[in-house]
Amino acid sequence: METFVISLGGSLIVPDNIDVEFLKSFRKIILKHITFGNRFILISGGGRTARKYMDAANKIRNLHPEDLDWLGIHSTRLNAHLIRTIFRDVAHTPVIKNPTSKIKFEKQILVAAGWKPGCSTDFDAVLLAKNLGVKTLINLSNVEYVYDKDPRKFEDAKKIEKLSWKAFRKIVGSKWDPGLNMPFDPIASKEAEKLDLKVVIANGKDLKNLEKILSGKKFKGTIIN
Repeated sequence: METFVISLGGSLIVPDNIDVEFLKSFRKIILKHITFGNRFILISGGGRTARKYMDAANKIRNLHPEDLDWLGIHSTRLNAHLIRTIFRDVAHTPVIKNPTSKIKFEKQILVAAGWKPGCSTDFDAVLLAKNLGVKTLINLSNVEYVYDKDPRKFEDAKKIEKLSWKAFRKIVGSKWDPGLNMPFDPIASKEAEKLDLKVVIANGKDLKNLEKILSGKKFKGTIIN
């Protein structure tokens, strides 16, 4: 028996439209591993939904960073309700919005969403791991590895399979921004380092790879600890 925290990037849930086929396959894997006695804390990101709202609002007027954050937070909550709905029979009710609250985790799955401005669901996932005594967090997005620099801008960017929190934090910096696009947010990274938390960064689209992670087999991705 093991409990996993999985931070499920919004880009996987809603890359443009809701990815029904991905969610069907993801659900099948999670339900399979529940039969092995494992439990899951699933926290959803806002993804494209959040960015569409942010972009639309910014075209009308310049928004305060806190308002941008709240648009993102409510997008994560919409996505989280979708996730809880597809796991209704085995999921805790309701969706967790405050990761520091007292939580009775009695069912096989607990679904969470964004909490408050100033951080992303990465930070909320770290706080949930701390709250519930989980030592490994799996961060699934559309990123396969951590790179030494942005692979979209630099052809010579090198993937990193394992690195320390100190080295990772040099890459991502220390400042939070509501539109930040990083493998793991700087505020969450600082807290994860304090907790000595192990974080796995992997491409969530590769569900066979997720199977390997959950089964303790060799996988594609980056380990930070």
